Amino acid sequence: MKVIDCRGMACPGPVISTRNALEESSGESIRVILDNGAPLENVIRFCNSKGCDHLLDKGESCATLTIFSNPLKQQPTIDDKSQRIVLVASDKLGSGSDELGRLLLKNFFITLIELPTKPQKIFFINSGVLLTSQGSELLEALEKLAMSDVEILSCGICLDYYGIKEKLSIGVVTNMYSIAESILTTGNLIRI
Repeated sequence: MKVIDCRGMACPGPVISTRNALEESSGESIRVILDNGAPLENVIRFCNSKGCDHLLDKGESCATLTIFSNPLKQQPTIDDKSQRIVLVASDKLGSGSDELGRLLLKNFFITLIELPTKPQKIFFINSGVLLTSQGSELLEALEKLAMSDVEILSCGICLDYYGIKEKLSIGVVTNMYSIAESILTTGNLIRI
């Protein structure tokens, strides 16, 4: 069984190392040693998204994740050119007045609720993660979008940077590997 040590790696290193090890493993199990917290959460999310069975042995500062299956060799790369993704990289829309930018962004999401065509995913990065956290004026609009089967995903590094991971109020935490993979496999990326 191949063992990879991802302790001390920054995002998206642990996910990429795990993916590479799975691709090279020829269906054999692998064991990944990870720091607790975001690295472990990201690799577990990756395994779940790829249909990998795994067993977790969690210690105080690190964890060992044994991955039993390797569907990466069997699954084709996702290439959904019809998927629409929105990338929100700021807590305001446009440049100029910050107050106007926040109002425009709020109006964009309120309008998006009413449109018949919606994105499949909305990724929030950098100060955009402030919009998915406690105190955001957009939580109600984002909840309505989530009820319309729109995935709301916030960058874990960004949430950590702003010290608000525990204040995430809508959607789930994601990582740069998932963001990059989605961006590169979509035919319709809208950056706001």
